[in-house]
Amino acid sequence: MESLSALTKGIDIESDPKGFFNAALQVYEKFMEFFKEGGQAEAASKAQEDLETLENTKLNIAVTGDVGSGKSSFINALRGLGAEDPGAAQSGVIETTTEPIAYLHPSYPNVTLWDLPGIGGMGFRPERYLQQVNFSRYDFFIIIASERFRSSHADLAREIQRMEKKFYFVRCKVDEDLANTRRARPQTYVEEDVLQRIRENARKCLVDQGVPYPQVFLLSNWEIHRYDFLLLEETLEKDLPHLQRHVFLLSLPNLSPEIMEKKKSALHGHLWKIALVSAFINILPLPRVSLACDVGILFVSMIAFYKQFGLDDGSLAKLARQAGKPVAELKAVVISPQGETLSRDVLMKKIVQVGCGLTRSVEQSFDLVPVISTLAKAGLSFATSYSILSNFLEKVAEDAQKVRKKALE
Repeated sequence: MESLSALTKGIDIESDPKGFFNAALQVYEKFMEFFKEGGQAEAASKAQEDLETLENTKLNIAVTGDVGSGKSSFINALRGLGAEDPGAAQSGVIETTTEPIAYLHPSYPNVTLWDLPGIGGMGFRPERYLQQVNFSRYDFFIIIASERFRSSHADLAREIQRMEKKFYFVRCKVDEDLANTRRARPQTYVEEDVLQRIRENARKCLVDQGVPYPQVFLLSNWEIHRYDFLLLEETLEKDLPHLQRHVFLLSLPNLSPEIMEKKKSALHGHLWKIALVSAFINILPLPRVSLACDVGILFVSMIAFYKQFGLDDGSLAKLARQAGKPVAELKAVVISPQGETLSRDVLMKKIVQVGCGLTRSVEQSFDLVPVISTLAKAGLSFATSYSILSNFLEKVAEDAQKVRKKALE
């Protein structure tokens, strides 16, 4: 069922109604073929369980490093916040963290970034430090340095490794190193050469202090999307368990077209589960209740898509402040239904429109009489829900790309 996204990708009901209904018909055929021997109720129950598990999956990220290394700024960047935004982690040149502070993601509260106290003081002992910050609470550690990695970073990494958890080294403020090198050697300056020298030096420093094969990523908290951020994201995506990988990806701000495309693909992979739950509800002999449930399931999913792609009012207002643009300018490029235009009544009309059109297509294609089987009704509900969600997700993802482009102008 996961392969359904290829059937409906890029097909819009307004601009290509024939293509849309042909694609929806293929979704219906896939459903009927998949469940021709029964088992749809069990599959729907498992899909519901998977969706609930995903909704309850939590991710706790520990961020540690030297005083003034940029821990708080890194946390704000991952949460899509500026230093002056409400709820931002406090940053400064002096240590502002004396105990672990939890920062919930503003749009994805299942993701928590923890600002841990600075390391590297006299008498620093990593085993005692990890005990004090409640080591077992975190899924992985980001160890940050703004200049050289020192013995305290290596000691902490070895202790984390001994306790069988993942850690990653992040060298922040690399933009400052590049700017200084450019000023000092303007005639011979080549950015990638400078970055490679910084990487090699950081790795050598850590290897010399007993950390084998260290993973080092160069970042700028002010331009988090540049340098090694995509490589860090891909590494975490590879290392994290499936559900946490999904949660982490959806929590990322829209830093690049690649990340937004990954978000869309990840969400597409779960649309069939939402549609299957919708179809199972429609098997019940209570038409009004079933339709109301359909609307509720789809509506909640659509609202979630808006938040995950940063198109809700709060996210757009925040982006407008950061970009120095009127929020109306960003909203003007959004074509998917939003605000008052995305309501349960509007959605119900869409369900009726698609459902009726799909029913006619099925009757014509399969020479069915108006009274069709329970399984066929479930298939119609599944194809209707899936097609609407898929079409909406495509529009939202496209709008997010346009909003990002407008903000960067």
